Parts: sequence; C-alpha cells; structure tokens
Amino acid sequence: MSAVAQQPSRLGQAALDGAAETLAAASTGVRRSAWALPALLTAFWIYVMLSNVLYASGMSATLDPEGTRHAFARWDARVLQHVFLYPILVGCMWASLRVGWKPLARAVPIQILLGLFFSAFGKPFLWAGEMVTGVVEKMPHEMEKHWTLASMLADMAPGWIASATSFLITYGFALALVTGFALYRRNRDTELRLQALGRAWTAARLSALRMQLSPHTLFNLLHTIRGEIGWDPALAQSMIVQLADLLRRLLNAGGHEFARLAEELEFAQLYLSLQHRRFTDRLSVELPAPGSAPDVWVPSLILQPLIENAVVHGLAVGGTAVTVRIECKVEPETLVLRVTNTGAVAAPTVREGIGLANVRERLQVHFGERGTLSSGPSDEQTWLAQIRMPLLTAPERGLDAPTAGVAA
Repeated sequence: MSAVAQQPSRLGQAALDGAAETLAAASTGVRRSAWALPALLTAFWIYVMLSNVLYASGMSATLDPEGTRHAFARWDARVLQHVFLYPILVGCMWASLRVGWKPLARAVPIQILLGLFFSAFGKPFLWAGEMVTGVVEKMPHEMEKHWTLASMLADMAPGWIASATSFLITYGFALALVTGFALYRRNRDTELRLQALGRAWTAARLSALRMQLSPHTLFNLLHTIRGEIGWDPALAQSMIVQLADLLRRLLNAGGHEFARLAEELEFAQLYLSLQHRRFTDRLSVELPAPGSAPDVWVPSLILQPLIENAVVHGLAVGGTAVTVRIECKVEPETLVLRVTNTGAVAAPTVREGIGLANVRERLQVHFGERGTLSSGPSDEQTWLAQIRMPLLTAPERGLDAPTAGVAA
C-alpha cells in the first residue's frame, strides 16, 4: 500500500537560532539577486549594440554598395561608441533608481534630464570611435580656410539631433526594463523576508508550545510524588529517581520538533509507570506491544497531554478503577492515535485546559485542517481523545518544514 506522506524535519535547539538561520538565508538570496540587475542591463545593451551595428551595416550595403560615400560609420566605430556609452548608461540608471518616481512633480523632470544627458553623448562617442579606429578623414585644405566653430556646429547639428533622439528612445526602453525589474525584485525580496519571518515566527510559536508542556507535566508528577512522601517515603524516593529519568527524556524531546512514534510510546510508558506506582490498585495501563508501533514520526510530546488528562481526570472520582489505553492505527495517508480512559466521563468541562489547547494548536500549525483532535465520551464508561494527522516518514536534514513525499 502506498500513501502520500510528509517528511518532518528537526528544527534547532532554540527558536531564535532557527529564526536567525532563516533570515540569514533570505538575506543571502537578496545579495545574490543584486547582480541580476547589472547583468540584465548589460545583456540589453549588447542587444542594442548588435542591432545598431547590423542595421547600419545593412543600410550601408543598400545605399552605398561600393563604400565610397561613407554614409554610415563602420561597425568597429559603432561598437566602440556603445562601449563608451555603457558607463554613462549605468550611471544614469543608478541615479534614476535613486531618484525614484515619487513625488512625480520632482521625479519626472529629473528622469527626463538624465535621459537627455545620456543621449547627448551618442554622436561625440561615435566620432571618438571613428578616431580610435582611424577612419576619420582629414579635412580638405580649402575647407580648413573657411572653417569656423559656427559652421562646424551647423554641420553637426542634424546628425547630433538624430543620434540624440535615437538614443533617448533607447534610454526610455532601458529605463522601463530596469524599473520594472527593480520593482519585481523588491516585491520578491519583500515576499522572501515575509516568508522567512513567518517560518521563524512558526518555529518560535512551536517552541513555546513545547516548552509549555514541560512545567505542565512536571507539576502533575510532583503532585503525584508529594502524595506518597508521608505514606511511603521509600516509594517517593524511588519515584524521584524515576522522575529524573523522565525529565531528562522530557527536556531532550522538547529540543526536537518531531520524534518517532515508538519513542513517544516509551515516554508514555515511563510516565504511566510512575503514575501506576502511586495508584497501583486503581490504575491499569494498556499500551501497544513493543515493536508493534508503525515506523512513523509525530510531533514530539503530542501524546503527553492526552495521557495526563486521561490519568488525572479519570481518577477524579475517588475509588473508581481506571484503565488507560493507547492505540495506534494507520489508515491511507493518515495516522490515528487514540487515548481512552474509563472513570470520570461525565465532566467534560474540565478537560479543555492547557493540554488539549496545546495539542490542537500544534496540530493546526503543522498540518492545518489535516491535523485534528477530537475529545469526548465514546460511551457511558469511556472517554476518548483521538488525533488524526498526515502519515509522516523519516525526516530529512536541512529542511525547515515538512515536505510532501510518497511512502511505499
């Protein structure tokens, strides 16, 4: 038979350690994503460079097949133009992200100025590329005599305006791409941090719930031993030794989020044997035979509150014999744990205390609607507390939460 199962994991010894590790992992992801934006901008600029080079080469081959008029700059000069423009583009994008878009009345004029500043370098850097590649022809001697700054600016103005217009449009596309990606990354990083904080809060909540069980169990056990000090000091001393072993197991279990079902039953047997030594004539215990429990995992100490309730409230009516029975049953995709007791069945109002509330909340945190606890009389003589939860297989290290898997 195959069943869909979830794999539990072990959290750290303290919830704060788990929170710190989770937030550190989220911060590492944020730092790694910091390189994504420059990589995206670089890829975009390489695409623009190749597009401009191929377009200019195609137009030059169409309009000037003999290559005598030099209507378009050579490919190597255009490559250098884009290489020179790249640092300006990066600087303008950085400034644009720093400026942002709020308030619009202030941000929009600054964004336009940044675009104009970048696009103004298009034509000068193309000339610089032509000079580096050695394709700028020397000015004829007769033109040198009539050359003036005004005439040079008049000759260059149309080309400069055309180049600035083209690169201004390119800058607009780059700005839209970078801004959109920055917003996406910011939202994603925020979501990652919220998820990390949610996992850390869940770990702290579960740790607090587990630690809540320790004093609750200790109080009940000390109350049991106190009743024997005056009647049988030797028995009380022996029970204190047994209590020390039980508390050691209790503290060890409190440091782990999940435990094997067999270990939980061993802890239950130790606790019930301690109670049985006091109520020898009234308390009888029925547990699954050793080795018969299914090899599954459960939230640590999940049975303990139910067993304590069964003993304490079952013995609430003086002189009544009480039988506490623990049963484990595997159904498709589900583990069923039952704790029944005879005795004081007619007093359900006292049973909704710390123990049951703790179990319900832990099941809800771990499994949501798939983890339930029902408690109530099954007949006139028996009280039944039943847990239904997903079937859990062996845990994997390094996981922060149970993950779905298939168990054969």
